[in-house]
Amino acid sequence: MCIRYLGLVLLIWCPGELHAQSATQSCSAPTLDGGKFSPKRETYANGVYVTYSCDLGRKPAVEGWWARSTCQNGTWSPQPQCILEEACIPPEIPNAKYTESPTGWYEDGQKIRITCDEAYELKNRDATALCTNGSWSSVPVCERSVDACGEPPQVLHAIIVDQRNQELFAADTELQYECEDGYTAEGAGNDKTIVCIAGAWTEGPTCSKAPTPSTGPGGSTEGGAGGEHTASAGSGTQPAGGGSSLACGEPPQVPHAVIVDHRYQELFAADTELQYECEDGYTAEGAGNDKTIACIAGAWTKSPTCSRVTAGSSGMGPGGGDTTSAGSGTPPAGRGSSSSSGSNTTDTERRLTTIGICGTPPKIQDAEVVRTLRRSVKYQCNRYYKRLGPESVRCYSDGTWSELPTCEASFCVVNTLEYPDLKPAGVKYIADGEDVRLECVDKWLFDNYSDGHCNNRIIHLSRCCTKAQLFLKCNGFLTKAN
Repeated sequence: MCIRYLGLVLLIWCPGELHAQSATQSCSAPTLDGGKFSPKRETYANGVYVTYSCDLGRKPAVEGWWARSTCQNGTWSPQPQCILEEACIPPEIPNAKYTESPTGWYEDGQKIRITCDEAYELKNRDATALCTNGSWSSVPVCERSVDACGEPPQVLHAIIVDQRNQELFAADTELQYECEDGYTAEGAGNDKTIVCIAGAWTEGPTCSKAPTPSTGPGGSTEGGAGGEHTASAGSGTQPAGGGSSLACGEPPQVPHAVIVDHRYQELFAADTELQYECEDGYTAEGAGNDKTIACIAGAWTKSPTCSRVTAGSSGMGPGGGDTTSAGSGTPPAGRGSSSSSGSNTTDTERRLTTIGICGTPPKIQDAEVVRTLRRSVKYQCNRYYKRLGPESVRCYSDGTWSELPTCEASFCVVNTLEYPDLKPAGVKYIADGEDVRLECVDKWLFDNYSDGHCNNRIIHLSRCCTKAQLFLKCNGFLTKAN
């Protein structure tokens, strides 16, 4: 009887220790195809690791010619695995993401497409990496976007709400300040929100000590010295001769461009918009191809660049090879309805406001809204289409939207049934600038493939060659059936 009670007391006193002992599990010896590991045992305690290497022609599915795996509660992590030397392990690309392989590695010739994180953009617009003989060729780089902003300005007696700490913010990001108890927001139109525009934050608020309302005879609840009434921010009136701290000076001069529909002046009110027009023979570039600048928080947004128009492409493929133009067959994405900005007015004094004034964002063919902010919406073209025009669209106080972007087809089409040397695989779509590897029919001892490249909506397909020939040199082009 005493022993029974003693066991019950120990169970009550030490439940945590008993649970900890039952939580850890040992591991059975790992299964390793094409390799060897050490030390060799039947079971391994939790936390014990093994070192393994692979046979000739294989390598570990992690960096290095040998690897280590640890027993973690009955499971080996990472799982010991030997892969072919021609295969690739996942690349490390900072500030980017891509589709992970379910096997943890990638076959020779396999391609991945990279998407940069917010506030970053692809360097040289190269978005793909190709696994070639065990290593990645032309790995993309995600660099800081020129329109991104650094840390937001610190405002005394205020904090930023609903936002985690980070060092970089994407264009059009909005942050909201909240003043401490006993303080109230002043400046920037009493707006406690700042916006990242063209790499700079708009002016933030000032949190000032809240005045104590006077209730005595002759007092005023409006605040201000001596009980006099003071004009509130945003009323549109300014002290005589004082100017506005949010106004902008002379707009930047753009070579080969003029400002249209606006008289010359030295000072412009906040939210004023000016539109440039390039001279004949020049076209607008930069700032999302937007030819409009706006006065925001005392500074002009980024202006366009007018560059000389170059001659168009002849459309002929290099080397005289067979080409297939894009657009035949069914496009990759459904064609939606489009809508243009609701106003053709040239009134450059229209003011920007919250998007609730304009209502539902316009529908743009082959595009979708990917971010909605207080004063703007951001569009992204569907895959196989490229954007022309501004990325973000803002709302004006008259209920109309600023200039809308368009999405232009940017892909090639290959109908494998039209090529007798290709295995029938239906219609393939390849984004402009991307490569594709297609299987050829079995005619030789080795597997053969045709490599294609989409350039300016024209596909160039090599003749069928082995992987080794494609890597070194594979002359000639595929031809269609008669």
